[in-house]
Amino acid sequence: MLKNIKRVSWSTLTLAVVCLAMSFVPKEPKQGKPSKTQRFTITENKAGKRVDITVDGKPFTSYIYPNELMKPVLYPLRTAKGTLVTRGWPMDPRPGERVDHPHHVGMWFNYGDVNGLDFWNNSTAIPAEKKKDFGTIKHRAVTKMTNGNDKAELVVTADWQKPDGTNLLLEETRFIFNGQGNDRTIERITKLTALKEEVLFKDNKEGMLGIRLARELEHPSNKPEVFTDASGVATAVPKLNNEGVTGKYISSEGKTGDDVWGTRGKWVNLVGTIGQEPVSLVILDNPQNVGYPTYWHARGYGLYAANPLGQKAMSNGKEELNYKLAPGKSVTFRHKVIIHSGSNLTNEQVNAEFQKFSAVK
Repeated sequence: MLKNIKRVSWSTLTLAVVCLAMSFVPKEPKQGKPSKTQRFTITENKAGKRVDITVDGKPFTSYIYPNELMKPVLYPLRTAKGTLVTRGWPMDPRPGERVDHPHHVGMWFNYGDVNGLDFWNNSTAIPAEKKKDFGTIKHRAVTKMTNGNDKAELVVTADWQKPDGTNLLLEETRFIFNGQGNDRTIERITKLTALKEEVLFKDNKEGMLGIRLARELEHPSNKPEVFTDASGVATAVPKLNNEGVTGKYISSEGKTGDDVWGTRGKWVNLVGTIGQEPVSLVILDNPQNVGYPTYWHARGYGLYAANPLGQKAMSNGKEELNYKLAPGKSVTFRHKVIIHSGSNLTNEQVNAEFQKFSAVK
């Protein structure tokens, strides 16, 4: 037996000792541990820089904040059947997708001009010499996770930072995940607090709650386009094969397709089909929001965003807001996203959902 012990390598023995020691280290209690009856569960993975949300044990979405993103996002978004409604690139590319605008990932919340800093367009594609013009949103902490049979809630904090790492704004965001049958919903309630200096959200078209769509939910592209951001940086968006591309925006004010861009509306319903699955992806504004009813920064190539603060840019100079926050003051934005599959929601159905969301205080 002693001979057998001698044959064990020091590396194997060391590994065994370490594993044995680790088995006695007290583990942090898992927050939001689900019971057998809880349909909605949230699991935090600090090492992976993510928080996963599941419904009936199946993935719905994840709150992620990897180093290669300049803000936390929900990624990806799925229907009740598990179908992806957000673009995969650049995180997880899929065949036939566009590869423009690397800052468009999943579902996010930021803005293009905050005290002169661009939080919207920041990504790892920005050259080092230009980083001085861009802001970054850094995840700080998960402060609450609540699982349940009817819904789950996730509360997080984040810092809106200048290039030198100074905090400009404190963000506190509460996500409410819900849904029955063919519906999945996300309410996002974001409170922004100015810290030591006044914060100016100068009117800018790049904002504010955004989703980058799966290729199937884009509008069919009839010609190549070039889109220029507020800093004058142009991005070419080529015409692609339109097979299976079925998206169409419909606003509460009767605007459709590309005509939704630059108009106000209480809600927009994006309808389309992915494979054989009809999908409606709805964003609801809220009467309590600044700038209500919001302007829509909705592009046929797959950018779908509600922008309540970019009034001069979105109205072609007819209106102006330039919203300001004094030091210590806060503003809260409330939005709801509905992912409905199996059919396209009608205007009447979306209006009913808007009325319910509007009544919530």
